[in-house]
Amino acid sequence: MIDAIIVDDEPYCTEALAILLQRYCPQVSLKGSYHSASEALGAIREQKPQLLFLDIEMPRTNGFELLEKIKDLPFELIFTTSYDQYAIKAIRFSALDYLLKPIDREELVRSVQKVEQRLRSPLPQQIDLLFQKLQSPAQLFTRIAIPTMEGLQMVAVDSIIHCTSDSNYTILSLKDRQRVVASRTLKEIEELLEDYSFARVHHSSVVNLNEINKYVKGEGGYLVMSDGSSVNVSRSRKEGLLKKLQPNKP
Repeated sequence: MIDAIIVDDEPYCTEALAILLQRYCPQVSLKGSYHSASEALGAIREQKPQLLFLDIEMPRTNGFELLEKIKDLPFELIFTTSYDQYAIKAIRFSALDYLLKPIDREELVRSVQKVEQRLRSPLPQQIDLLFQKLQSPAQLFTRIAIPTMEGLQMVAVDSIIHCTSDSNYTILSLKDRQRVVASRTLKEIEELLEDYSFARVHHSSVVNLNEINKYVKGEGGYLVMSDGSSVNVSRSRKEGLLKKLQPNKP
């Protein structure tokens, strides 16, 4: 069983999440629900839950401020939040999970399953990565955390040649013929890389623009990458790609 605590200032959201956990996540044992960071702080330190569902937008002390006070403790974390582009970008960067309100049942089940996997091989640097990104949102970090079935793998951004969709997973092709299978969709990986020199060129492919050796014409055409691999370009994305490759062309 995974011992869990919910921290959310909205009682309705807390009750709804508790019901979803009871019905669809039997591996989670809910040990308490708290409606403010001040209430939760002592309980978290005393009970030391394995999993914390943490709301971000709370009065007086928000979720990030509470997290700062307890980051020395070992626990898994799933944020619950309304849409906040700035916060979500930082969360994605650190490979932590989040659920948008109202919480979807299937997304909750997937997040809890990921927690089960991570409990086998935790990486406490995730919270440090989160605060680095929150404190320096404009800074481009050279390495990012990629979630895999075994845990997390730190990957140098400039080592990624292209990313290919494989259902709910993404295959990252790296230099030196290495491959990393990320337990994230291509859309999630694309969002993680959006501040870097990457582009979606096909519904199933994202490429590193710095690793393109050649563009070959065609209805959509295709790219020859630095490792010799070929990546198809969809007709609908061809024009946008060519503009990126020839930014000064009128």
